[in-house]
Amino acid sequence: MTRLLIPPLLNRRNFVCAAAGLPAWAWAQSDAPAARGARKAGDARGDGPEGLEAVLTAAGALEPLQAVVVSRHGQRLAERAYGRRALAAATNIKSASKTVVSALVGAAIDRGVLTGTDQRVAALLPGDLPRDPDPRLARLTVGHLLSMQAGLQRTSGPHYGRWVASRNWVRSAVAQDFVDEPGGGMLYSTGSTHLLSAILTRRSGRSTLALARDWLAPLGGFAIVDWERDPQGIYLGGNQMAMSPRSLLAFGELYVRGGLTADGRRLLSQDWIEQSWRPRTTSVFNGDGYGYGWFLRRMAGHDVRYAWGYGGQMLYVVPAAGLVVAMTSDESSPSARTGYRDRLHALLEEIVTRATG
Repeated sequence: MTRLLIPPLLNRRNFVCAAAGLPAWAWAQSDAPAARGARKAGDARGDGPEGLEAVLTAAGALEPLQAVVVSRHGQRLAERAYGRRALAAATNIKSASKTVVSALVGAAIDRGVLTGTDQRVAALLPGDLPRDPDPRLARLTVGHLLSMQAGLQRTSGPHYGRWVASRNWVRSAVAQDFVDEPGGGMLYSTGSTHLLSAILTRRSGRSTLALARDWLAPLGGFAIVDWERDPQGIYLGGNQMAMSPRSLLAFGELYVRGGLTADGRRLLSQDWIEQSWRPRTTSVFNGDGYGYGWFLRRMAGHDVRYAWGYGGQMLYVVPAAGLVVAMTSDESSPSARTGYRDRLHALLEEIVTRATG
């Protein structure tokens, strides 16, 4: 497993030392008897719920971090809010909402609203196509939108402001120039997931928010509090969705249970979850795999599936361990180029180790 290069303030060693009530320098002399004793003390005191609570206390040093909630096999192991935040307060989960849109597409297929991921976008949005469409648009599928392989110019990053300033976000997204073939490399774009939101609305005759509140209603603890819409009233697929950290955790628990609610009601098919977690391309951001709205990575000796939103809005699912971890952060600062996302990954590894050790 490739180890992340974590800034020294909050690397794995510091978390263990903080959990054991020891200074980080105790690790510097790794061969010294005192250091070996410190390591043993940290290991002895770090396992189980008490160890998790200590890890979450140490995580308070991550200033952008607002909340962490951890569950295993449906049982809440630990949770913590930082600063003036509350665990029940709604947070803009940013691009982590792309994973929710993916779930709604799966639910639509399960219910016959859509026939499958091979459906052509041109046939689903005929009234939104440009007058003289690029021939490649005829090959674009729902699956390409889900895996960020549309081939269309991105509407995220430096292109986002111009896109949301357009009069019609759906038509603008589908009219972008092709910079790759459909099914080619990853082109991470909120426009792609917004097209999915438009498809869900057009095919069902209901808003995407109404579908979410209906199809996911039996999922206890899950609630979308607010969600931005485009000028035509289509809910923004893949951004600007608000929910609490506990709600985000509840959504992850649906996946770790294989699409079932806690009382056994099926909301998503197991087949859809397996499709969503199948690697289809490689992230341009960090080299991780990417499926249908989920990033895929090996962490702490486990296969981890995660949703990631700007600023550090994270949902981690560790299927083999039955573990789900939701983290929310200040949405105003980037998380990738600052190294903050990697620190959250390191925190997740520590939580996995404590919860499963």
